[in-house]
Amino acid sequence: MKTLNLMAFDFGASGGRGMLGRFDGEKITLEEVHRFSNDPVQVGEHIYWDVLRLFWEMQQGLIKYANSGEGSLASIGIDTWGVDYGLLDKDGDLLGNPYHYRDDRTEGMMEEAFSRMPKKEIFNKTGIAFQKFNTLFQLLSTVIHKPYILEKADTLLFMPDLLAYFLTGEKGTEFTEASTGQLLDAETGDWCYSLLDAMSIPRDIFTSIEQPGTLRGKIKSDLGSTLGVGSVPVIAVATHDTGSAVAAVPVLEGSYAYLSSGTWSLMGVEADKPVINQKTLEWNYTNEGGVNGTYRLLKNIMGLWIVQECKREWDRRGEVYGYGELADMASTAKPFKAFIDPDNDLFYSPGQMPEKIQQFCKDTGQEVPETKAEILRCVFESLAMKYRWSMEKLEEITDKRLDALHIVGGGSQNKLLNQMTANAISRPVICGPVEATATGNLMVQAMALGEVASLKEIRQVVKNSFPTDDYMPQDTQAWDTAYEDYLKINEV
Repeated sequence: MKTLNLMAFDFGASGGRGMLGRFDGEKITLEEVHRFSNDPVQVGEHIYWDVLRLFWEMQQGLIKYANSGEGSLASIGIDTWGVDYGLLDKDGDLLGNPYHYRDDRTEGMMEEAFSRMPKKEIFNKTGIAFQKFNTLFQLLSTVIHKPYILEKADTLLFMPDLLAYFLTGEKGTEFTEASTGQLLDAETGDWCYSLLDAMSIPRDIFTSIEQPGTLRGKIKSDLGSTLGVGSVPVIAVATHDTGSAVAAVPVLEGSYAYLSSGTWSLMGVEADKPVINQKTLEWNYTNEGGVNGTYRLLKNIMGLWIVQECKREWDRRGEVYGYGELADMASTAKPFKAFIDPDNDLFYSPGQMPEKIQQFCKDTGQEVPETKAEILRCVFESLAMKYRWSMEKLEEITDKRLDALHIVGGGSQNKLLNQMTANAISRPVICGPVEATATGNLMVQAMALGEVASLKEIRQVVKNSFPTDDYMPQDTQAWDTAYEDYLKINEV
């Protein structure tokens, strides 16, 4: 077949990029066309996304492609983080900047929601884990504090759908992204209208829901002409970044867990339908949508955000290190000096992260890490232990042993954490591809264009295209002993 040129725009919590994928029918190669930062903006008491700049950056990526001489683009796909959204008025204009999920306007909203509908009933309807940033609680905050905004709103679009709307003028809601918000009925896959009514969230702001691989529209002709790419089709891929990443896990058979590792760590298994029971409710596991009718039964873990925030704080003080240097630093510190619970609320908000780690250790009666190396080692070891706990709980929920862990995403490059994870879980850890999200985005485009037929074929292409790094367990007895200490300290 003729090589297809596909473009993935992949937006993360701290940066984005346009990635060109060249697909020849058996393998896909990737090339970064444009990279940019994604910087939340604090204005007054609130934190927002600068969505118009993000759209401008998309345009710069397309201009660069047009000037590259690569030929025509077959399609474009967009993925972003979950839960956040923009509101449009009846004329299709944006009603203010979208809020950042770390904005504190959702404080107290869980309790308010439970007063309107019991927690267990919400979970039984949606199958989604309770996180204070969920779209459900963001909208409830608007219902209570700024109802006039919803009175003016005609359409709600999640972030990838909003960016696609800017390109095409077409409105729609993609399933994997919508599933992150705790607004869908787990049984029907449609909006959970009884939940919306209980929260006084207007029904009519929501569009119909589309499955991954749906043609959303084409770039508006005047915009396509200005950018030099023409009216390229825009595909609603698995627009939630984890949905795209999981589609690119290069496993064809066997019992395994995946870990999409980045700012957040998402550990889970693939399921045919939502798993909704007392265990998933108690342990706060979630059931998010996937490709080809699958579901992602997973645990949302704070992830490398804590390390990123430590780096940001040290950079601010003029003590600048690369991530590789930080990992090397951690490798020199004494093992198992102290642990944190990465998901403790103390670590949720930005700022002064090294001091927060020390405070947690002090409050839990542990030896307080003092040096950067000790602080970092504490974080990495604690993440590995949380991965073990999360994997054990997945085995209890599914009643199935998981033989290996496949790590994809940027965090799969952290050799120290990869080895610690293998040690902690006493099972092989297989790492790669690093660019799983962009790869999954591109391959769902290829599926929409009829070049691959299934999720299994997507994964075969990924397996053909990218090598993996394997890590085998070491020092498992010492890690088993330390895990008991971790459990006592964190009471998870």
